[in-house]
Amino acid sequence: MRQDEKRRIRNKGVKSAIRTAAKKVVTASEKKDTAAAKEALLEMIKRIDTAAGKGIVKKNTAARKKSRMQILVNRLGA
Repeated sequence: MRQDEKRRIRNKGVKSAIRTAAKKVVTASEKKDTAAAKEALLEMIKRIDTAAGKGIVKKNTAARKKSRMQILVNRLGA
């Protein structure tokens, strides 16, 4: 139970960081700032891949989140 609690707290921090990074991508895309959106997207992808590799987030969930954010950023270039 003690291990579970430590892991839960650690995982909570990682998931929070992913949500924060995703919010930065959305905010930059709403402002039509392509450069900032691409930079934020790279940071978010890095955090999601790390979490997926450690099993904090499932692989398909990670792929889905990355795909949706990539579509959002790609729309700015069009």
